[in-house]
Amino acid sequence: MLGILLGLLLLVFLSYKGYSIIWVAPLSAIVVALYGFGFNGQVLLESYTENYMGSLAGFTKSWFPLFFLGAVFGKMMDVTGAARAVAHLLVKFVGAKRALLGVVVSCAVLTYGGVSLFVVVFAIYPLAISLFREADLPRKLIPGAIALGAFTFTMTAFPGSPQLNNIIAGRYFNTTPYAAPIMGIVAGLIMLGCGYLYLYWKQEKLVKAGERFVEPSNNVKEEEGDLPNEYLSLVPLVTVVLVLYILSKKAGMAITPASILSLLCGNIVVALLNLKRSKFFIKALNEGANGSVIAILNTAAAVGFGGVVRAVPGFQVLTDKLLGIDASPLISEALAITLLAGATGSSSGGMGIALEALGPQYMAIAASQGISVEAFHRIATIASGGLDSLPHCGAVITLLAVTGMTHKDSYNDIGMVTCVIPLIALAAAIVLGMMGIV
Repeated sequence: MLGILLGLLLLVFLSYKGYSIIWVAPLSAIVVALYGFGFNGQVLLESYTENYMGSLAGFTKSWFPLFFLGAVFGKMMDVTGAARAVAHLLVKFVGAKRALLGVVVSCAVLTYGGVSLFVVVFAIYPLAISLFREADLPRKLIPGAIALGAFTFTMTAFPGSPQLNNIIAGRYFNTTPYAAPIMGIVAGLIMLGCGYLYLYWKQEKLVKAGERFVEPSNNVKEEEGDLPNEYLSLVPLVTVVLVLYILSKKAGMAITPASILSLLCGNIVVALLNLKRSKFFIKALNEGANGSVIAILNTAAAVGFGGVVRAVPGFQVLTDKLLGIDASPLISEALAITLLAGATGSSSGGMGIALEALGPQYMAIAASQGISVEAFHRIATIASGGLDSLPHCGAVITLLAVTGMTHKDSYNDIGMVTCVIPLIALAAAIVLGMMGIV
C-alpha cells in the first residue's frame, strides 16, 4: 500500500511539474514495484516488460483506431473550416453579445459531434477572441468557457457522446453509448447550468471591477477566407452521432466497432462536402496521425502504471477496501475512478486503470445485487471527469498555453467548472443510481 501511495504521489508531482507522463509513468511504476516486490532484479524487470508494457501495449492495441480516426476527424473539421463554420452558425443563434454562452455552446456541439477536445480548443479560440472583443469582456474568462463546453458534460455525461470516455466504459461493461440516459442528462444539465451560472457571475464581477477586453500579445485574429456552408458543416457531426446510434442502439453492434465506423463515416462525409479543399486533406491526415500517437501514448502510459499497481500484493488490500465500503458499490467505483483520474491527470487514463482492475468485480456486483450495469457505466464516465482537470492535467496546460493565460489568471474558473461542479453532478448521479433511476 505504501509503495502504491508513493508511486501515485511521484506521478502527480512530476506531472504537475510539466514532465511527460511517457517517462514519468514507468518511473513511478518502478517505485511501486520496488516496494511491492523488493530489490529482486528479475522480478522488477518482469514487472516492467510484462505488467507495464503489457498493459500499455494492450490499451494501444484496443484503442488506437479510435484515437486515430477521432484525431483525423477533428483535424478535417479544422482544416476545411467546418468547425469554425459551425461555431459561427451557433453564435448567430445565441447572439454575439452573449460571448460566454456562444463559446460554451460552440465547444459543446463540436465535442458532442465527435471532435477531439484538443482540436476544439484550437478551433474555437480565435472565435472566442472575436466574441470577447466585441462584447468587451476580459480574456481570462475564455479558458473557463472553453473548458465548460469541451471538458465536461459532452465528454462524460450526455448519453450518446462519441468521446472516448463513453466508449471505454461501454467496452468494459458491454453497454451502449446511450447507457443510463436519465442519470447522464441530469448530471450533464447540472454541469452545464451551474457552470454557466458561475461563469456569468464571474463575468459580472469582473466587469463591475472595471476589467475589460485587452488585446492578446500575439494579436490573434480569425483566419481569413471563405468558410464552407454553415448548415452543411453540421452534417459530419450529425453523421457521427446518428451512425453511432443506429449501429450500437438499433443494430446491436459492439461499442468499439460501432464507434470506429461512425468516425470513419464522419471523415468520409466531411471530405465529400469539402472536395474543393482537398489540398488540406493530407495535412489533416498527417497531423491527426501524429497527434493520435502522442495522445494514446500519454493515456496508455498511465494505464501501464496501473498494470504494475495491479500486480503488486498491496493492490489486493486496496481492492478489498474499495469493494468493502459499507455503502453502494457505485460510491466505491466513483471514488476509485475519481482519485485515479486525478492522480494521472487523465480522465481516460484513470478510468482505464480502475476498470481494467475492478471492472469484472463491478459486473459481478451488478448481477448479484440487481444494480443496473448501465448505472456503473454512467458513474464511471462522470467520475472520470471529476478530478482529471487538476492543475497538472495536460488538457488544462494546453488550454492555458493556447489562450495565453496562466494558472493564476484562469485556473480558478477551470477548476470550478471541471472539478467542483462535476463532483456535485456525480453525487446527484449516484443518488439516482441508488434509487434505480437510470
